Amino acid sequence: MLWLLFLSLPCLGNTMPLTLDLGSGQGLVGIVGGCPVSASRFPWQVSLRLYDMEHSRWEHECGGSLIHPQWVLTAAHCVRPKEVKAYGVRVQVGQLRLYENDQLMKVVKIIRHPKFSEKLSARGGADIALLKLDTRVVLSEHVYPVSLPAASLRISSKKTCWVAGWGVIENYMPLPPPYHLREVAVPIVENNDCEQKYQTNSSLDSTTRIIKDDMLCAGKEGRDSCKADSGGPLVCRWNCSWVQVGVVSWGIGCGLPDFPGVYTRVMSYVSWIKCYVPTFLEPLKGPDGIHTTEETPATHIDPFTPPSGPASLS
Repeated sequence: MLWLLFLSLPCLGNTMPLTLDLGSGQGLVGIVGGCPVSASRFPWQVSLRLYDMEHSRWEHECGGSLIHPQWVLTAAHCVRPKEVKAYGVRVQVGQLRLYENDQLMKVVKIIRHPKFSEKLSARGGADIALLKLDTRVVLSEHVYPVSLPAASLRISSKKTCWVAGWGVIENYMPLPPPYHLREVAVPIVENNDCEQKYQTNSSLDSTTRIIKDDMLCAGKEGRDSCKADSGGPLVCRWNCSWVQVGVVSWGIGCGLPDFPGVYTRVMSYVSWIKCYVPTFLEPLKGPDGIHTTEETPATHIDPFTPPSGPASLS
């Protein structure tokens, strides 16, 4: 993947989001302007690993999110069909630091959205994929799925949401050891405003719309996702819970004033996700916040369906 386009987000480390070359329109991105994540803050955050023959270890390539005990949501450009097979991917869960106490999980299936174009990459849209793990993870305060939104959920511009990752932190500088997960707060940017910024300030082909309906923009100068953050979740607080509204996808540079980060809009793909990811029994939380063994039926995939009319995040 090209890394001409980087998204700047505070607190992101070494993950590899898709970034675009100002000329080619393709690339990877990472986190800029962030800070270290505290324990259990984002228990759904995972690291996607590909094997590095030179260093003889599974190297961090992209981020992802646990949306079910056996399923991970990520960006399709992180697992291109011609380059990545299920047996060549591992997933790290429940760890804030890369390569520390690595207990990697095998991937048995990769499902890329059928409309994802390997030629156009993230800029073509449908930059979303599902990974099925070989076994279910053991849920705890450090390992827990994030909730997904209702397809009707709307997010108002300027709402503050959060992105986290292990990607580049500033000036294309890699996240240093101990490779601690970082986060950054980013404001939502309305799609038309984002489109205008990209049309006005980039050399990308402007004959067609750049920011498509299945995309979502967030970030501002000094706050963005960047190289190696691709595939990670953009989450917002709603009704005292976290909901994932975006997947780190692409952008131009990292944290540049005229180029917000571009994310896959999760609301556009909730129905597609439901075709593959089952609901599950969600452990209840005890008074101390720790998950108990008692279980109750709960739809974790679509818990935010509004009682009447579309919900909105403002």
